Amino acid sequence: MIVWTTLILVVVVALILDLGVFNRKPHEIKTKEAAIWTSVWVACAIFFSGIIYLSFQNDWIANPTNLTPTNAVLKYVTGYLIELSLSVDNIFIIALIFSSFAIPKKYQHEVLFYGVLGAIVFRALMIFFGVALITKFSWMIYVFGVFLILTALKMLFTHGKEKDVKDFKIYKWIKKVYPVSTTVYNDKFFIKKGGIKFATPLFVALIIIELTDILFAIDSIPAILAITADPFIVFSSNILAIMGLRSMYFLIVGMLDKFRYISYSLVVILAFVGIKMIISHHVEIPEWLSLGVIVMSLAGGMAASKLIRKTVAE
Repeated sequence: MIVWTTLILVVVVALILDLGVFNRKPHEIKTKEAAIWTSVWVACAIFFSGIIYLSFQNDWIANPTNLTPTNAVLKYVTGYLIELSLSVDNIFIIALIFSSFAIPKKYQHEVLFYGVLGAIVFRALMIFFGVALITKFSWMIYVFGVFLILTALKMLFTHGKEKDVKDFKIYKWIKKVYPVSTTVYNDKFFIKKGGIKFATPLFVALIIIELTDILFAIDSIPAILAITADPFIVFSSNILAIMGLRSMYFLIVGMLDKFRYISYSLVVILAFVGIKMIISHHVEIPEWLSLGVIVMSLAGGMAASKLIRKTVAE
């Protein structure tokens, strides 16, 4: 109970300081500021691995059949890296949404702030039900495994095919149920014109980001559940990665073209995790191997992006 309270306090205090103190006035997040906040959130994630170690050490001493503290930390780090790596694809979509609705850079942080609030709530619910399903119905792990493999294949064959956000069914549905303004009015989500209340592009972008995050969570939650069904490890690794997503977005959004082959890394990661889930009842894959596959896949995608770019330039 103490570790749950600690995690929730960290998240609540961070959100209050974020919008209430450090970003009270809308401003463009520069690379230096984004790098600092990204480092802060990575440091928080590393610090929390120590809390997980101590927590599971007490449980393990009381009952040696429980998860060892070292394995608990490995599962946490693996889950954290899975969520971070899958978030890279989410960043591509967020950048596309902001570009399509011409959202000025100084208002993007506020949209992402509220997007994170919604993501925390939705992911907590999905983790709760996902853990419950796997715990009660062991065969659900096969369903999740097949789903991840199909997602990997879909990602492989749709790589590089960009869509106009305004063609999304979500956008068309919003326009049908509520008047939408085509102009950004500072940091306002709603404005009133001629006695009619309109949703601004900021609100539309927020709704689409929230809904796309739910779609991404449908991939990432089963992927982390392949590593462990412990609710605290799943929730903490997922939420701490999501909390750092905003600063990471501003840090790497300008470098997306340099890592155009990172999507293939995500295909490998999802396919590997899917296979791991399917064979989990027959073959036990050690945590260090899972962690190694994730790190090598990301490193390979980054190296390929750099080398192929260099070859084309020559």
